[in-house]
Amino acid sequence: MAKIWDKGFDINALVENFTVGNDRELDLRLAKYDIIGSMAHIKMLAKIGLLEIEEEQQLQGALQYILEEVEKGNFHLDKDAEDIHSQIESMLTAKLGEMGKKIHSGRSRNDQVLVDIKLYLKDEIRQLKNEVLQLFDLLQLLSEQHKNVFLPGYTHAQIAMPSSFGLWFGAYAETLVDDMYSLVAAWRVADQNPLGSAAGYGNSFPLDREMTTRELGFSEMNYNVIAAQMERGKTERILAQAMSNIAFTLNKLAADNCMYLSGNYGFISYPNELTTGSSIMPHKKNPDVWELIRAHSNRLQNLPNEIALMTTNMPHGYHRDYQLLKEVLFPAIETLHTLLQMAHFMLEHVSVNEHILDDPRYNYLFTVEEVNKLVLAGMPFREAYKQVGHEVESGTYKANKEVHHTHAGSIGNLCTKQIREKMERAAEEIR
Repeated sequence: MAKIWDKGFDINALVENFTVGNDRELDLRLAKYDIIGSMAHIKMLAKIGLLEIEEEQQLQGALQYILEEVEKGNFHLDKDAEDIHSQIESMLTAKLGEMGKKIHSGRSRNDQVLVDIKLYLKDEIRQLKNEVLQLFDLLQLLSEQHKNVFLPGYTHAQIAMPSSFGLWFGAYAETLVDDMYSLVAAWRVADQNPLGSAAGYGNSFPLDREMTTRELGFSEMNYNVIAAQMERGKTERILAQAMSNIAFTLNKLAADNCMYLSGNYGFISYPNELTTGSSIMPHKKNPDVWELIRAHSNRLQNLPNEIALMTTNMPHGYHRDYQLLKEVLFPAIETLHTLLQMAHFMLEHVSVNEHILDDPRYNYLFTVEEVNKLVLAGMPFREAYKQVGHEVESGTYKANKEVHHTHAGSIGNLCTKQIREKMERAAEEIR
C-alpha cells in the first residue's frame, strides 16, 4: 500500500519502524471515530459542491459498511498500512476506485487525527463520568446506612476527635464532586471541533465548518485554525489532570481501606474471597486490591507531568512528538476505568465495625466535647481547656460518649442531599 504522502521513493526501514512505533495498534481505538469524522466531512463536501450527491451516497455506504465491521471487531490494519487514515482511504479506493481518494479534499491528517482523538476522548469522559457517579452513589448510600456508627478521627496519625462512617463515606462522595468539576473542564476543551483547520493554516476550499460541528455533535468549534492545532497536547494534558485528580481521591480512599483493615485498627472487614493470604502466616488477610489501587493511582498522578514534559519546547504547529501522547494517555484511561470499577466492587462488600468505641483507648476522642460543654456552661475556652487537660494528665478524665454536632456537614447533619445536588449540577454538563 503506497503512503498517502508518497513522492516516488521508499523511506528507510529502520526510520519507518522507529517513527511508527506502537501507533498502528493504538490507532485501532480511533477507527470508529475516523469513520464518523469522514462521514461528516464528505456530507459537507457534497453540500459545498466538491462531491456529487451520488458520489457522497456511495462513499457514505462504503464508510457505513467499514463502521459496521469495526463494531463487529472485524476491522484491522493491513501489514503495509501506514495508519488508520490510510487504511480507511485504501479500503474505500479498493471498493470505489478513484472516488475513494476524494474524502481527503479539504483536510489534512493533522485535523483528521485531532477530530478522531477529541471524539474518542469525549466518549471516554462520558464513561469516566458514569463510573464516578456510580461510585458517588454507593458512597452516599454507605454514608446514610452507617451515619450513626462512630469512627475515631485522627490528626497527625494520633487519636483526635469523634468521626463516623457516615462522615467518612460521605467525605469521599463530596470529594468526587471536585473531581467531576475537573472532568467537566476536560470535556469543555474536548467538545470543540477542529475539523477544517487542515494542517493548521486552513485552505482555499469554502468549507462549512459550522455544519461539521453540528454533524459531529460538538458544542462549538476551535475557530482559529492555528489554535485548533495547538489543542493537540493541551486537550490530553487537561484530561490527564482531571484523571490525576480522580486518582488522588482513589489513592487516599485505598490508603484508608488498607489502614482500617489492619488488625491494629479493625474498623472494617471484607469477605475472605476479596482478600489474599500469606504463604507463611495463616492468619493474614491482605488488602491486595486496595494496595494495587493505591499504587496504580500514584502512577496516574504522574500522568500530567509526563504529558507536560512531552509537549514542552515545541513551537506552534504539528510535530511528530504528539504521536507519543497516545502511548501514555490511552492505557492510562483504561487503568482509571478499572480502578473506579474495582473500588466500587470492593465497597459493595465492605462491613463496618459498629463497636469500635467500646475500646477504652478511644475515650480521649471526647475531650473536646467536654471542653465545649464547659464553654457552653459559661466557662472561658482557655480555662475549660486547662481543666480537661489536667483531668487527662491526672487520670481522672471520664469520657461521656455523646456527640451533639448539628451544624452543616457535621456528624449529625451530613448534608447528603445538598452534596448530591452539587454533583448533579456538575455532571449534567457532560452530555
